[in-house]
Amino acid sequence: MSKKIVVLTGAGMSADSGLKTFRDENGLWEGHDVMEVASPHGFAKNPDLVLEFYNQRRRQLRQAAPNKGHEALAALESHYAVTIITQNVDDLHERAGSTEVVHLHGELFKVRSTGNPHLVLPWKEDVILGTKCPEGYQLRPHIVWFGEEVPLLPLAANITTSADILLVIGTSLQVYPAAGLLHYSPPGIPLYLVDPRPTLTAGDFPNLRVISKTAAEGVPTLVADLIRKAV
Repeated sequence: MSKKIVVLTGAGMSADSGLKTFRDENGLWEGHDVMEVASPHGFAKNPDLVLEFYNQRRRQLRQAAPNKGHEALAALESHYAVTIITQNVDDLHERAGSTEVVHLHGELFKVRSTGNPHLVLPWKEDVILGTKCPEGYQLRPHIVWFGEEVPLLPLAANITTSADILLVIGTSLQVYPAAGLLHYSPPGIPLYLVDPRPTLTAGDFPNLRVISKTAAEGVPTLVADLIRKAV
């Protein structure tokens, strides 16, 4: 039976694909205060701004492609049972070939009804005021905004408890509740952190190996090492 690898990925996973990390150093996201474009209050205050913001992100994602880090994680499935839990809203893991992906914060290429949150539709085009679901309600991005619950968090926590090996890639581990998933991993299992500016050190966890590289640089090397160990 294959060992289970759980992978936690954040914005740094997709940075080498040209997708900017969630917030820059001054706390803005693509020039906007995140609460203006990623909160229920922001959507109620200025829906046109929010819808156009995500239209731009969707257009950007259509032009992006998986990087070598995404591709390496997909290759890992040939030797391990792999589940990816991502904070990212892009579909680059899936496009690279990964088959088990949990999107904690939603997906850019999906929208949902403002009147029926269970009505979720695949969507790659623009959404404007007046773009409605089949039940007649305005559509909104299928994104978990600040102040909203993270519906898939219990599933993600349960998956993490079953890991034999845990990889953490391209995330600062600063944004909760997702950052708390690390603490659901079984004690003593191998932990790997791949990030050019890691917020953890080997001293934080005795079983932690830190790789201070970008995802595109560090993940292929790590995956090759894990595959050698599996053979």
